[in-house]
Amino acid sequence: MTGDDTARLVAAGLMIVLVASSLFGRQLKLGETLRMVLIWVALFAIVFVLFLFRDEVRAVWSRVKAEVSGQQIEAGGRILRVPMREDGHFWVDATVNGKQVEFLVDSGATTTALSLTVARSAGIDSTTRMPITVETANGSVEAAPVRIEELAVGPIRQSNARAVVSASFGDVNLLGMSFLSELKSWKVEGRTLILEQ
Repeated sequence: MTGDDTARLVAAGLMIVLVASSLFGRQLKLGETLRMVLIWVALFAIVFVLFLFRDEVRAVWSRVKAEVSGQQIEAGGRILRVPMREDGHFWVDATVNGKQVEFLVDSGATTTALSLTVARSAGIDSTTRMPITVETANGSVEAAPVRIEELAVGPIRQSNARAVVSASFGDVNLLGMSFLSELKSWKVEGRTLILEQ
C-alpha cells in the first residue's frame, strides 16, 4: 500500500466516523438511523463514481457548455468539434504565432487570409513579398503571400502555414483550404464542424 493509498484510507475512515458520530449523537430510532446511513452511503457512492469518471464528466460538461455558449469544443487527441454559430457560420478561436485570432472557416477560400492588423500583431512581415491577385467574394484584390510560423486551432497545429495578407480583407480572417487540406479529415455533421489532424 502506497502513501497515497494510506492517506485515502485514513480520509475515508475519518469521513465515516464523522457521519456515524453525527447520526448516533442525535439518538434517532433505528429505522431513521438506517435510512440516514443509506442516504450517506448513496451520496458517497455518487461522489466516488463522479471522481472515477471525472474526465468523462468534464468532457460532457465542456460539450454542454460549448453548445449553450457557441464556443468550440476540444475532444481527445487532435480532434476539434466546432458548433455552428447563430449566423450560420463556423468560427474558431486560434493563435497565429501565439496571438489570439478569431477565424471564419471558409472552405471556399483557397488560402488562409489574414487582416493587415493581425499580421502586424503576429509579427508577420507582408511587405517583403511580391503581391498576388486573389479572387474574393467582393472581387479581385492584391494580397501578399506569407508564411505563418505556427497556426494553432485548439489542439491542431500547423507550422509554416500558407496565408495571404491584405488591407482589403478588413477585420475578417479566413481559415481556408490551405489549412483544411493539410488535415487528416474535416467534415460537417449537422450543425457541427469536425476537424481532425
